[in-house]
Amino acid sequence: MPSGNILIADDDAAIRTVLNQALARAGYEVRTTGQAATLWTWAAQGLGDLIITDVVMPDGNAFDLLPRIKRVRPELPIIVMSAQNTFMTAIKASERGAYEYLPKPFDLKELVAIVGRALSRPRGDGGRAAAAAEPDDIPLIGRSPAMQDVYRALARLMPIDLTVMINGESGTGKELVARALHDYGKRRNGPFVAINMAAIPKDLIESELFGHEKGAFTGALTRSSGRFEQAEGGTLFLDEIGDMPMEAQTRLLRVLQQGEYTTVGGRTPIKTNVRIVAATNKDLRISIAQGLFREDLFFRLNVVPIRLPPLRERVEDIPDLVRHFFSLVEKEGLPRKQIDSEAMDVMRRYRWPGNVRELENLVRRLAALYPQETITAPIVEAELQPASSASSFSSSPGPERAETLSGSVERHLNQYFGGFGDNIPPPGLYHRILREVEPPLIAAALAATRGNQIRAAELLGLNRNTLRKKIRELDMQVVRSPR
Repeated sequence: MPSGNILIADDDAAIRTVLNQALARAGYEVRTTGQAATLWTWAAQGLGDLIITDVVMPDGNAFDLLPRIKRVRPELPIIVMSAQNTFMTAIKASERGAYEYLPKPFDLKELVAIVGRALSRPRGDGGRAAAAAEPDDIPLIGRSPAMQDVYRALARLMPIDLTVMINGESGTGKELVARALHDYGKRRNGPFVAINMAAIPKDLIESELFGHEKGAFTGALTRSSGRFEQAEGGTLFLDEIGDMPMEAQTRLLRVLQQGEYTTVGGRTPIKTNVRIVAATNKDLRISIAQGLFREDLFFRLNVVPIRLPPLRERVEDIPDLVRHFFSLVEKEGLPRKQIDSEAMDVMRRYRWPGNVRELENLVRRLAALYPQETITAPIVEAELQPASSASSFSSSPGPERAETLSGSVERHLNQYFGGFGDNIPPPGLYHRILREVEPPLIAAALAATRGNQIRAAELLGLNRNTLRKKIRELDMQVVRSPR
């Protein structure tokens, strides 16, 4: 039966009760309070073998209290809970010496298991070095359970130098995670160097990584440093590692095994001190089975795997991401925008094949191209429609690609103007031609946009209200095609 005295601080009485009951059933003695001051008094008096505390309490903030507790009781494990489930919350908890960070709501069984591990761990220096000043920009956005798992993994990895493998689809933010590991870790004062294996010709990858000596190959007129040398003392991010050719894989394995490399054309081994973070959008186990990737290198790189979820698995994060991207473009000089609820629903239903990168690009287009302050559902649909396929929206299949308006316009213009040649139509004929051409042109635009009047107005070069007025005047029936 486990034993130990647990101090709980949370201003929510219901949470205190639930935690008290769960930990008491597990065999622990429990004291609870809703005040940061009381928690500090207990800790300073030497009470408790472990603390569980919320971040925000009526009389203080746990992030301010943790360093004080750690100064007087450095080995006391502290578990931080928070409903402010952001990347920075996890990082602050880690930086201030927390044993673990748990986002609310949490699983009681998981909490009890964490308490057991914390109380049974070997006693040592429970403190963490004070962090450097926090960067102004928060690199990762999202409060979904999937992102909470990412934040917690990153928080654990910040103070250590293990090799990390980030796996995720294109556009999920793999380089952002690598940069977060660097910017908030112990190598923050060193360089961060990134190289994309898929963007480098295969016969140049070794030179790019390890550098080359003068005369090492045709065109090597001078000595050139490689990415390992440039990243010395910092972090080297190897993006799309699955595209690395086999020979370069062999040389990289030697670096990981022996901590040294030689330049292309060089003979003297060079010691290296870099942290390796790799990333891929492939299943490297399949590549191993196909003989395209070394299994021993995979295990060297995959010491700590982090999976980044695609955006379709974390649609609850879309509102936060949209607000963040609108804030960025506003700082760049574009006008302030907001999204109405129906437009946000459209975004949640979309499958986002390009993930967060596609969402950011959409937000930039909305901010740059549309004058209205509030972005509505038809606008978002119109922007997503051209790139959509039968599986782009989760609710129902999308439409076939519509015939472009230019083709329809060209047919109508040829029909009405092709017979004139170089002759100018006589006065008065313009109005008759306009009356005859306008309806089919508007009909063509509506057909090309599946009845979306905003998009049709753009294609015709008209104001949306003008187009609606003409539709009423012409008594046209507009039918929106179902998805």
